[in-house]
Amino acid sequence: MGARVIASLNRDSDWSKYHVVVAGIGIAGYACADALMQLGARVTVVDSGDGPMQQERAEILRTLEVTVELGYVGDVPTCDLLVVSPGLRPTHRLITSAIAAGIWVWGELELAWRLRPSDSPAPWLVVTGTNGKTTTTMMLESMLSAGGFNAVAAGNIGTSLVDVVMHDSYEVIAVEVGAPQLPFVHSMSPHSAVCLNIADDHLDHFGSTVAYVAAKAKIFERTQVAAVYNADDVSTRLLVEEADVVDGCRAIGFTLGVPGLSMLGVVDG
Repeated sequence: MGARVIASLNRDSDWSKYHVVVAGIGIAGYACADALMQLGARVTVVDSGDGPMQQERAEILRTLEVTVELGYVGDVPTCDLLVVSPGLRPTHRLITSAIAAGIWVWGELELAWRLRPSDSPAPWLVVTGTNGKTTTTMMLESMLSAGGFNAVAAGNIGTSLVDVVMHDSYEVIAVEVGAPQLPFVHSMSPHSAVCLNIADDHLDHFGSTVAYVAAKAKIFERTQVAAVYNADDVSTRLLVEEADVVDGCRAIGFTLGVPGLSMLGVVDG
């Protein structure tokens, strides 16, 4: 299939024309395979593991006519699209072989974004950062619910984002995003995004601090309304300054000190 066709795939596409390989049979991979099967795609799941958890999920998927290959350590099988779980490093053999073969690679976030309902999909409020993501995302869900919105927290927090969008009955989604989820995001355009802080983390996954920060920077690409940053962490401010956001998107800083213009902070306690 042509690259242009793959680039335009969404919830309403005829997925029966496509063979999709899903790498990983964990929470994210299982949800991705299930959703793609429901949409009519021909799905193959590969996982290097072969333990009880993998066997249990593989048995369920096989009853749904999904091909599952456990203990898989080779190059990517021939396919139109590779969907990767966040546990795989960008340098993993499946990913590098797909790129070398000209096969599109999507992460879980990209697939979830493409599978949102075409009619009034719930906006995403996206949260990342080295520390505090889960607490902040749970607080955000509570604040939205208290404000009268039908909201849910999903993503890296344990609830599959693909599952949420496939059964989308929410008005807004608070999305926790870990850095390993970001390298293969291409079209996600959240309502608003925040990076809480940046410290050395996931260096074994990305190989360097530069690569880790570059992955975090993708959180702000195509952000529509508000790019929120930690004014006391220079790295997050630089990410916002350099981000390719949607025209009109506001940069909003937060601080424990006295705020400046377009910021939130603390004055006299």
